[in-house]
Amino acid sequence: MNVGRLLAIARKETIQLRRDTRSLALAFLLPLALILFFGYAITYDIEDIQLGVLDHDNSQASRELVEAFESSGYFQVAARVDRYGDIDELLGRGKLNLVLVIPPGFGRDVGSARAAPVQLLLDGADANTATIAQNYANAIAARFSQSYARVGQPVMPVTAEARVWYNETLESRNMIVPGLVAVIMSIIAAMLTSLTIAREWERGTMEQLAATPVSRSEVVLGKLLPYVGIGLIDVAVALIAGAVVFRVPFRGNLLLLLVLTLLFLIGTLALGLFISAAVKSQVLATQVAMTATYLPALILSGFLFSIATMPIVLRFITYLVPARYYVAVTRGVLLKGVGPEALWVQAVAMVVFAAAGLALAMRAFRKELA
Repeated sequence: MNVGRLLAIARKETIQLRRDTRSLALAFLLPLALILFFGYAITYDIEDIQLGVLDHDNSQASRELVEAFESSGYFQVAARVDRYGDIDELLGRGKLNLVLVIPPGFGRDVGSARAAPVQLLLDGADANTATIAQNYANAIAARFSQSYARVGQPVMPVTAEARVWYNETLESRNMIVPGLVAVIMSIIAAMLTSLTIAREWERGTMEQLAATPVSRSEVVLGKLLPYVGIGLIDVAVALIAGAVVFRVPFRGNLLLLLVLTLLFLIGTLALGLFISAAVKSQVLATQVAMTATYLPALILSGFLFSIATMPIVLRFITYLVPARYYVAVTRGVLLKGVGPEALWVQAVAMVVFAAAGLALAMRAFRKELA
């Protein structure tokens, strides 16, 4: 391999890239726009849950319970219901997410240390919101019971006090933004390089390139180099945006993240080169790259859905998705501050993917030069 020829190919690709405003916008503007858009749009934090109240007791204790729901910051009393018949209509039309039904005698039971059950009626059409609302309501009810227990009622002999590590405030953005970096870079990196060799064919410059003494490895690596630099810049911009805009912590080693990011980018960029060499059409290459990266990175990487809860067949398929390993890297380094001893499996997997991607790209390009 001749370093001079490799750098010449890299310089040629850089010049072509500078003249292509669409590719420049894709390379530098789209990642930042996506991290901001999805960072705000995707959230598991649910606030202002629309609460309805059907209070059959109208005692001081029942009013205090409703105030506890309101003051939590999660619930907003949107309706005072007078009878059960109104509940079905309000839930059915989506006006309420949850209805708190307080039975007669609630205040008397609370004051006499007897069990004082209340009823929660939830709109299960949105299962995620219903589950979170139920958890919030259970926690508020437990705190309300403890506040009465301190007045003199007996308390549970054993209490569990939880402490959250890594994401102490349980804000979903701290989990989502690091994963977004992996998903977005999977898509952008593959799409960028999927245009390179196909562009040569469509512009009629492939024959000129084939006539030069450059080898397959020099062409592939030379075309890869500019995009590696662009990918590193995009990751840096995304991490800065995450820290400044979304207040995502950075607890790990920057050098470790840089090395693992480099491995991930090489594998993903090489996949784009392989697609570009195989299909020879910019439009088709873009579509194939999007199909091969977008859905797997979004669904099978552990970004949105836990891999542990997937069917066993899908769990095996996730091992073929590079974003799976990089999602673990970004969350591990940013949120947990872990080192190589915790991420060596992900590192080895990304080395394998990088080597396989480069080998596939060179093999596919060999036929064009022959």
